[in-house]
Amino acid sequence: MKPSAIAQALQTLLAIRQPAFLWGPPGVGKSQVVAQVAAAHGLELTDVRAVLLDPVDLRGIPRFDDAGATVWCPPAFLPRRGRGILFLDELNAAPPLVQAACYQLILDRRLGEYQLPEGWTVLAAGNRESDRAVTHRMPSALANRMVHLDFEPDLDDWLAWAEAEGIDARVRAFLRFRPRLLHAFDPRAEDKAFPSPRSWAFASRILAAAPGPGAAPGLLRGAVGPGAAAELLGFLDICERMPDADALLADPEGVHLPDDPAVICAMCESVARKASDETMPGLAVLASRLPVEFGVLLMRDAAAVRPSVVETEAFRGWACANSDVLV
Repeated sequence: MKPSAIAQALQTLLAIRQPAFLWGPPGVGKSQVVAQVAAAHGLELTDVRAVLLDPVDLRGIPRFDDAGATVWCPPAFLPRRGRGILFLDELNAAPPLVQAACYQLILDRRLGEYQLPEGWTVLAAGNRESDRAVTHRMPSALANRMVHLDFEPDLDDWLAWAEAEGIDARVRAFLRFRPRLLHAFDPRAEDKAFPSPRSWAFASRILAAAPGPGAAPGLLRGAVGPGAAAELLGFLDICERMPDADALLADPEGVHLPDDPAVICAMCESVARKASDETMPGLAVLASRLPVEFGVLLMRDAAAVRPSVVETEAFRGWACANSDVLV
């Protein structure tokens, strides 16, 4: 399931307080989606890294009450009130005894004398055994207590997230051109760094820090791996030679347009950021001069940047002229 479908599924499961487990390879954004769902619904999020726990950490330590009976003091990280998500991240990386300690908490919403508040739901996540990550086989008794969702990266979902998070426009344009590099993880490879939604965010932050030309290649290789870094660096060089967005909009009918698909893709990303009701006539002219797939890309991105442009005469005229490819 792509991230947006996972988010919709979690909304349903939260409504009925059904525990769920998100399965997926490293770096695809499992934890991020859970955090986004919690924020969207105004829920508190308690993120517990199960791999860091011992079995006794969940139940707590014993003490004597006033009557001399032994009672247990549950840990402070377990919620006491309100509404939220108790997120057991990396649950299947935890030792079997820790997983066993979660049985009662997940199914019965209890742990000894501790009771999970009514407004809370337990979710968990982890890598698949095939990913060669640190995992322990999940006992069938625990697996049967949860709904299991398989998490797969999706370019459109990631681009929407990246736009909102301010990910470097050049990185977004590059991944539009090379979508297979959004997540290129081979569990058989020995590479320490590889392209993933998480590592592309690292690459964006590296570029924002403006490293020197001597440092940038090594930093990017350390973030997304040598192959993806080499392609990104080549794309960045193309971006440097790309026509200026203001110059394109100043003379949309006469300016020379590039032929290289990579340059066109970068150009669309750059020009779309200039979208407004005033620049829409020029954008529409540029879109009409581009190959149809890039014209649609330009206008779609412009509408995402400034939704009001879809009401302009220029946008409507372009949409009517291209209605056969928009249906």
